Amino acid sequence: MERWHRYWITFLTLLSKEVMRFSRIWVQTILPSAITTALYFIIFGRLIGERIGSMEGLAYIDFIVPGLVLMAVITNSYSNVVSSFYSSKFSRYVEELLVSPAPNWVILAGYVAGGVARGLTVGLVVMLVAMLFTDLTVHSWPVTLLVLVLTSVLFALGGFINAVYANSFDDISIVPTFVLTPLTYLGGVFYSIELLPPLWQNLSLANPVLYMVNAFRDGLLGVSDIPVAVAFGIILVFILALATYSLWLLERGVGIKS
Repeated sequence: MERWHRYWITFLTLLSKEVMRFSRIWVQTILPSAITTALYFIIFGRLIGERIGSMEGLAYIDFIVPGLVLMAVITNSYSNVVSSFYSSKFSRYVEELLVSPAPNWVILAGYVAGGVARGLTVGLVVMLVAMLFTDLTVHSWPVTLLVLVLTSVLFALGGFINAVYANSFDDISIVPTFVLTPLTYLGGVFYSIELLPPLWQNLSLANPVLYMVNAFRDGLLGVSDIPVAVAFGIILVFILALATYSLWLLERGVGIKS
């Protein structure tokens, strides 16, 4: 029991450090997503959306809400962990964690929980901004909240892996720029894949973000291009794979021990 109490204290210490870290600089970590989302709604929702009309029986501005919220959650969950853990490597204080009695899974959980905290905080802010432009009622709270948490966990793990392999601050921007951004924009944020030709519909099914966006859209609006059960299955498989790989990297000391 005492051992688990120590683990819990370690986890809470890491989590509180991460929360204080992004909340202290909220102008850089939280505010930009709110401003960017407001611009998306003004340009795509109001100006362009009125010309597009409806999509899957919904006003276009309502249709893009889930994707914009999830896009903010993905970006912030990922960037929080990748920047924080790489900073700990760069400053060499990650070594203090590795030689401590805390097991690797507690260290990983602390960093991931910090990424989830930032992702969900920004997601809430973006949702409040969305309410200024739309008047939505949540279709299913359990599905909506579960997708948010699982997606945040998944990309926090992705940020951790990126930080482990990064050798410079430039390296932590490569994946978000060349992988994360294309996957997000091609993940059905602004359109339904039913609008695509059959070939591109099939290719889109290889994009994991598509499943997250559609599961979240189902929870929020009650419409989806993908069966929700399939979407949850895909998300859980990716989480299990990335968590296992992250723990293996910590055990081996890849990118950390020299």
